[in-house]
Amino acid sequence: MTIEKIISGGQTGADRAALDFAMEYGFEHGGWAPGGRKAEDGTIPLRYNLHELTGGDYADRTAKNVLDADGTLIVSHGELTGGSLLTWVVAEKNKKPVLHADMKKLLAFDAAIDIHEWIEAYDIKVLNVAGPRESKDPDIYRATRDLLETVFHINIIAGSMPRAMDHTMRESGNGIKEVHPETVDDAVEYLLSSLSPMEKMRIASSSPDALRKHIGLVENHPGTGIDNMRLVADCRRVSGDEKISGRDALMVVLKVFRKRLEQTGHLRVIK
Repeated sequence: MTIEKIISGGQTGADRAALDFAMEYGFEHGGWAPGGRKAEDGTIPLRYNLHELTGGDYADRTAKNVLDADGTLIVSHGELTGGSLLTWVVAEKNKKPVLHADMKKLLAFDAAIDIHEWIEAYDIKVLNVAGPRESKDPDIYRATRDLLETVFHINIIAGSMPRAMDHTMRESGNGIKEVHPETVDDAVEYLLSSLSPMEKMRIASSSPDALRKHIGLVENHPGTGIDNMRLVADCRRVSGDEKISGRDALMVVLKVFRKRLEQTGHLRVIK
C-alpha cells in the first residue's frame, strides 16, 4: 500500500471509520474539520488530529480535504447524496482521482481489490475517505472499517507474492526451451508461480459455483490451453470422464489450483 496518510472531515460514520482505522494500523491521519469541530454528535473528539477550518462550514471542509488528498474514496450503501455527492462533484471538477465503492452493488472482497488497484494506479499517498454520516446510514462505519482493513491485508499479500518467472521456460544445454506442463499437478505448480497475486485472490475468493468464470486464466495461459493435448488428457484422467470437452477438462486444473491455494497457505482468503 502506497498510502502514508489518511484524512477525513471527522463526521460520524465513514469519516470516523477511516480515522479509527488509520490510528489502529499506524498510519498518519488528519484532515480538515468545520469551524468549531462540528459534527452531528456534537464536537469532534480531540484524539482526532484534525485542523479546524475557521469560518468554514461542511461544504468548505469537504472541498479542502478533496484538494489536499491525492485521491478520494467514497463508501456508501447506494447512490451518493448530500455531502457524499458534493465530494464526488468537487473531485470531478478539480480532476482529482475519486472512487465510489457502492456496497449495495459490490461484494466486499471485489470492492477491496478495486480499491487496492486504484491506489496503486494513481500512486495515492494521501487518501481522503468520505461517505454518509451515521444517522443516515448506521452500518456505514462498520462497512468502511472492514473495507479498509481488507485493502490493508490484500496489500500485504500482494507485496509478499511477487510474480515469478514463467515456468514454461526452462534452461537446457543449448539455452532456453519451451516446456509445457503435461499433468494437472504440473499445471497447478505453473499457475502458482505465474499468476499475479490479484488473479490468485480472485480465484481463491470465488465460490465453487462461480469458479468457471475464471477458466480463461487457465485456457488463455501459454502452455495450459486446450491445444495442450497431453494436459487435457491428464485432466480427463483425473476427472474420470474421458468424453468431456477440453474446456471442461481444464476446469480440473482450476479446481485443484483453488484447493492448493487454501491448503498450502499461498493465500489467506479474506471473507
